[in-house]
Amino acid sequence: MSERTILKLQLPTDPLWVKNVVESNIEEILTDHAFCEQKAASNAITLIVQNPNLSDLVQEMAALVIEEMDHFKRVHDIILERGYVLGRERKDDYVNELRKFLPNGGSRETQLVDRLLFSAMIEARSCERFKVMSENISDKQLSAFYHELMISEAGHYTMFIRLAKKYSGSVDVDKRWKEFLAYEAQVIQNYGKKESIHG
Repeated sequence: MSERTILKLQLPTDPLWVKNVVESNIEEILTDHAFCEQKAASNAITLIVQNPNLSDLVQEMAALVIEEMDHFKRVHDIILERGYVLGRERKDDYVNELRKFLPNGGSRETQLVDRLLFSAMIEARSCERFKVMSENISDKQLSAFYHELMISEAGHYTMFIRLAKKYSGSVDVDKRWKEFLAYEAQVIQNYGKKESIHG
């Protein structure tokens, strides 16, 4: 899978991030990852609360909540297997910077499309990070685990893009997505140095 053709991300993660940061901070990475899954479930719940009239979206988000919380539990299981304890929730600076791309106000239509593209972007970068981890980490259990989750995140990314196009109305989703990708490329330049999934 090529991130450039499928995910359209403009700036790839340096594999040295895995060797220099991830492998020496496994406990920190796992805690951060667990909370990423929990936040993804919370995001799906928020989309349900804000759009209860969109039955197809509600159904897909309900399924996503279950899947994300299953991922949370699986990460937590690994944490416990290794004698760790889930740490405190970490602030996700990357996600907070992405959120700044979303304008205040606008039509419900525009707000929904932006929220779906915001969700797609996080899934796309998580997928890319999981791919880099699966291919470069020396821990065989985590390599297999992150390969599996990479595939899952790619499915979530395409789902959010598909829903954005379905509910786009007058919004040019392809144009908006290109703008978001350009913004993300600027944001991600400052990341890839910390012991977190997006850090």
